[in-house]
Amino acid sequence: MTGRGVRAWGPDTDDRYVEEALAVVDDSGARGRPGEARSTRPSGKRPDPDQHDRDLEEALALVRDPGPRGTRSGTPAPDPGARHASGTRHRGQDGPEEAAPSAPGRAGRHPADSGHTAHPAMPWPEARAAAARAARSVPRRDPVDLPLDAALGLVLAAPLTALTDLPSFNTSAMDGWAVAGPGPWDVRAEGVLAGHTEPAPLEDGEAVRIATGARIPPDTTAVLRSEHGRTDDKGRLHAALPPAPGSSRTAGTATVAHGQDIRPRGQECHAGEQLLPPGALVTPAVLGLAAAAGYDTVRVRPRPRVDVLVLGDELLTEGPPRGGLIRDALGPMLPPWLRALGADVVAVHRLGDDAEALYRAVAASTADMVLTTGGTAGGPVDHVHPTLRRLGAELLVDGVRVRPGHPMLLARTGESQHLVGLPGNPLAAVSGLLTLAEPLLRGLTGRTTPEPYTLPLSDSAHGHPHDTRLVPVTVRADHAVPLHYSGPAMLRGIAAADALAVVPPVGARSGPERELLDLPWMWAE
Repeated sequence: MTGRGVRAWGPDTDDRYVEEALAVVDDSGARGRPGEARSTRPSGKRPDPDQHDRDLEEALALVRDPGPRGTRSGTPAPDPGARHASGTRHRGQDGPEEAAPSAPGRAGRHPADSGHTAHPAMPWPEARAAAARAARSVPRRDPVDLPLDAALGLVLAAPLTALTDLPSFNTSAMDGWAVAGPGPWDVRAEGVLAGHTEPAPLEDGEAVRIATGARIPPDTTAVLRSEHGRTDDKGRLHAALPPAPGSSRTAGTATVAHGQDIRPRGQECHAGEQLLPPGALVTPAVLGLAAAAGYDTVRVRPRPRVDVLVLGDELLTEGPPRGGLIRDALGPMLPPWLRALGADVVAVHRLGDDAEALYRAVAASTADMVLTTGGTAGGPVDHVHPTLRRLGAELLVDGVRVRPGHPMLLARTGESQHLVGLPGNPLAAVSGLLTLAEPLLRGLTGRTTPEPYTLPLSDSAHGHPHDTRLVPVTVRADHAVPLHYSGPAMLRGIAAADALAVVPPVGARSGPERELLDLPWMWAE
């Protein structure tokens, strides 16, 4: 490939070729030899799926043909393009973290560690199910009682039961007059306001001014709304419809039905009645209901604790990229996303590419989940697999058949602890977060599994030949629009997205409905 040096040839290169071919086809919808100028398709035309297939075949032929750029014989040559010139992984490129694992269904030796045998990559739905099962194997932590303002986003650990009738007394639903018997009515001089003690009973033919939420006087027949009453010259109240527009005369007599505009005691619930079951998500509306029902605290499942370990010597924490270094995008992005998924982020540690520091950090962590970024593939500074073996961890998922993000992993590192290894490329890390971390955290928090959410795509989305693809989309009223900039190192697409569309290996044409993974922005702190 132009600018990439000599290409290695071996059994694990097929997926790498496919990724590069897809990148060629995705580049402005153009065709041509990688590295050369390409002419774009005419603007305003919807992509042609058949043309895309032809493009993919041509691009595959181009990237598979080593010509002067590779060799098919002898010892596989190194791939300089998989490393940045500084000698560290460049997470802004499709380096070994996206290319190194064996092709799906084929086991082989780990290229960086002869003691590791790669597992067949797991299909995407099975990987999510495995993460959910892992959560069920963890002993549940004791519930906690939290103040209402600290319980948002958690799950009820006990039923929310009404502590009183709601409303707890008969109240007025409107501003107007409380009236007794048929009209017209004599109006008392004093009025009834919310928050005051119970007023004196009304006698037939009597009325009193009343405010919304005020206690209804005993023997009240109904509440006459302010706009439906008028007083005559003698100060007596009559039920009358408001004047028609442009007229000074009333439109007729208003109807006053027994119990009109009165909220009776216990209309919403009675003391002891279950309002919500255990497992209900605490939303802002639930907090309001709990407060109305008399609660100061609610019993909830505690937040799972997460330690985030950011790996990579090439990462900067401030300023623009420079000198072969790149900005760390995952350190700022992952903690609020994890909080949105119901977790409590204990700490974020930046460890570089230090194998011993990684081992010490995982071994010392008491969190329910350890989340690592990068280092999940087989490069010389990818230390996650060796660390897991050193800890005696049980590898539950070792690679997932999903793009981007297939080198992700899930391991059990203790009776009550799991490690989720995300790829280092930003969008690949998002894919791993929603594939493995989200089902695991959902189970640990006790959240219910959401119903599948589907919408048709407005445009076709190509599929990987073997794997599921997760494509950023914006959601409209009745369809989802696939976005550009969906490469594993890109965040521009996901930053504008509402969801990720699940695209099967065969691809997705416009029209049929496709599963969407919603992004939990509404819970982000």
